[in-house]
Amino acid sequence: MKLILLNKPYNVMCQFSAHLSRPTLANYVNVPGVYPAGRLDADSEGLVLLTDNGQLQHSISHPERKQTKTYLVQVEGSPSKEQLKKLSQPLNLGDFTTQACLVKHIQAPDWIWPRNPPIRQREEIPTSWLCIILAEGKNRQVRRMTAAAGLPTLRLVRSAISNFSLESHPLLPGEWMEVNL
Repeated sequence: MKLILLNKPYNVMCQFSAHLSRPTLANYVNVPGVYPAGRLDADSEGLVLLTDNGQLQHSISHPERKQTKTYLVQVEGSPSKEQLKKLSQPLNLGDFTTQACLVKHIQAPDWIWPRNPPIRQREEIPTSWLCIILAEGKNRQVRRMTAAAGLPTLRLVRSAISNFSLESHPLLPGEWMEVNL
């Protein structure tokens, strides 16, 4: 049974099959029989777990298993206490309501790599970093949450899934390592 930690680069599709205009995981990982346990949007970066075991994939990615995922989110603006509270409580996003989660305003992580291409900068609008830890992960959920709170996402990095983290397993974008279970 294989478990691979990959730091998925920005603008890479979270799939092994070919894509018309973007690179995929196959451009970075040449290990037969593995597939992602969960996904990240092309415009998100960070930790993706790959496995060749269906039961392990299910235990990592199925919503009923409640595996925590940690996201470092660079947002436009400076969050107020009210915005942080709104993000941490169940939030109605129209098609579903999020579960409560942990949200903290943090300093820019010193271990994080520069994004290529860089995020857009607006001199008159500050940016801030949030750490959001949740046990669900619906399509574009974190981006939709921050937008609903009035803090548009500029950069989204998944830094951890359960006990596996990029802070304790430093990998640059596109790098991967196999871990023992």
